[in-house]
Amino acid sequence: MKKEVRVEEAIGMRLAHDLTRIVPGEFKGRAFTKGHVITEADIPGLLNIGKEHIYVLELEEGELHENDAALRMAGVLAGEHMTYDEPHEGKVVLKSSVQGLLKIDKERLLRINMIDEIAVVAKENNTVLEPGDKIAGLRAIPLTIAEEKVADVEKISRESNVFTVKPFRKLRVGIVTTGSEVLKGRIEDKFGPVVRAKLAHFGSEVIEQKIVGDLMEDIQNAVLDFQAQGADMVICTGGMSVDPDDRTPGAIRRVADEVVSYGIPMLPGSMMMLAYREGMPIFGLPGCVIFDPFTSFDVLLPRVLAGEKVTRIEIAELGHGGLI
Repeated sequence: MKKEVRVEEAIGMRLAHDLTRIVPGEFKGRAFTKGHVITEADIPGLLNIGKEHIYVLELEEGELHENDAALRMAGVLAGEHMTYDEPHEGKVVLKSSVQGLLKIDKERLLRINMIDEIAVVAKENNTVLEPGDKIAGLRAIPLTIAEEKVADVEKISRESNVFTVKPFRKLRVGIVTTGSEVLKGRIEDKFGPVVRAKLAHFGSEVIEQKIVGDLMEDIQNAVLDFQAQGADMVICTGGMSVDPDDRTPGAIRRVADEVVSYGIPMLPGSMMMLAYREGMPIFGLPGCVIFDPFTSFDVLLPRVLAGEKVTRIEIAELGHGGLI
């Protein structure tokens, strides 16, 4: 139970919750913390932030304070590779402790947010996380909440992880660069540096870059050579259009035992290809990867590096929100 008292009569009493001070464009934060014992010197400060009355909290049986509710929810929602701090203004934030891919059980998250007076607000599924990045903020909406509601959150969370962070694997990658113009030195290869930088960001390494022409057999052999060398993934660059000299898609089809998709419903990057040979991912990258900082490749690469097997239906679903 919370009891309202005038600030002038609150000397010696403890605050039931944090009080926030806001100076537009300059500051937003705690002016007084939960549990602070009010002194006579605090009265002007409380009045300055518009607090003529404060709440003194007396919990009834079966009730939880917002901070305690948030901590209990964090205790079950935080899994491996996650951390969280003490509550701030009734809210606890889950953070990643590693570089990885965020996976969300959207059905269970929905069930949690259908519980009245509960809010769990998360980043999108498949978000790339760096150490310290926020995953979700969670809180009870009122100052006090029925304990049974928090217990419902705990029950749902124990059924299966609502949030998972999958660290990226450090793969050995081969690059096959196609095009007679590159092979004969007429133009400089631009793909290699871009692909190397993207892989290095996730801790993977390029074991070699093979530059071949436009002959389908040469492209096939380069992919097979990399597999024989123990490459975990092969990335083919260039030759992905419908021009007659662009043979990369056909070569990938010949060596792959599964073509997930040639064509991705995303822009830029719709001409990308993803296939597998004996479980080894093979990408075919279109020219936009050189020029655009974010393409369909940047969406699918983290999923592959996290050890996920991308399916055809998942690629088709990228059309919703795929206009980058």
